[in-house]
Amino acid sequence: MKSFTVRLANWQADAPALRTIRETVFVHEQQVPVELEWDEFDASCLHILALDSVDNPIGTARLLPDGHIGRMAVLKEWRGRGVGTALLQRLLEEAKKRHLGVAIVNAQTYAARFYTRFGFQTAGEEFIDAGIPHVRMVLQLP
Repeated sequence: MKSFTVRLANWQADAPALRTIRETVFVHEQQVPVELEWDEFDASCLHILALDSVDNPIGTARLLPDGHIGRMAVLKEWRGRGVGTALLQRLLEEAKKRHLGVAIVNAQTYAARFYTRFGFQTAGEEFIDAGIPHVRMVLQLP
């Protein structure tokens, strides 16, 4: 039984929850410099928020208007429990609703296998972003 929910988030209203997750995962756990975590795109993105059974934030991701998926983060204690899958499925549904022809993710290399399960294919060579190896992955949408 799923003990969490996934919903659309509002950047202004849900910013504290979204920031808490991203700072925990990216800034503290993965040592991404804080100035690289926050950008001008957050205000124009579609954000998704995963909440546990008592509405504590446990995961997030965003979709840029051009089809880029990013800032996908799940708190460590919730990994392996379907949260990332639920976040990605919801973002892909939203991308299709918006008639985006493609979904693109710059995946941390260790997570590339996760994205291939959804049909993403590697497009290009590995690169470093914020000190972490990444690979660009693309999924053609119907």
